[in-house]
Amino acid sequence: RRQDGFKAHIAVEPDTGLITACALTKASGPDNHEAVVGLGLLDGEDTPVRVLGDSAYGTGVARAALAELKHVAVLKPIPLRAPVPGGFTSDDFTIDFQARTVTCPADHTVGIPPGGGVRFERYCRSCPLATQCTTAKRGRCLTISEHEPLLRAARSVARTPEWQAESRQHRPMVERSIAWLTRGNRKVRYRGVAKNNHWLHHRAAALNLRRLLT
Repeated sequence: RRQDGFKAHIAVEPDTGLITACALTKASGPDNHEAVVGLGLLDGEDTPVRVLGDSAYGTGVARAALAELKHVAVLKPIPLRAPVPGGFTSDDFTIDFQARTVTCPADHTVGIPPGGGVRFERYCRSCPLATQCTTAKRGRCLTISEHEPLLRAARSVARTPEWQAESRQHRPMVERSIAWLTRGNRKVRYRGVAKNNHWLHHRAAALNLRRLLT
């Protein structure tokens, strides 16, 4: 999705509010996505950490990269959208990753092709649950990525009281750090990424100094 302007990205130590890393990028483009830049902000961590973040950071690629680095992802899952309001989401479909099959809520099973695009077209035409599942003329389609097991596990864990309590515990300080950073500074002062990135690092250092004095 196209966005004009710039984005400021920060990593925050949630108990103190100290900014441990920051970067300023263009607002749009695949290399400037939060999940991509967020991984870069963790380059200075020499031991595994628990990584909290909102759903923008919760992509399958990011989760796989964090797992490879032995970090623990406590990232809000990307919300699922049902094609029909109140209808079935992809989590209502049972996936057998070993057999590479998907079973829909009406108990119809199809195989997962190499490309990951699963189609239930031949079953949807006569299915009594179709109105709760899709509005597409060619029936319900799912895209099963290689990171689907990680994404499903993340959505399941995020529903537990323990996960929600940890997220609620640490989020306020992070939100406070972002508020300090952006107060009176929603607009950048210069032209180009380099100068504004330089400015952002100075502002983050100043905020850290104020926080340390406090």
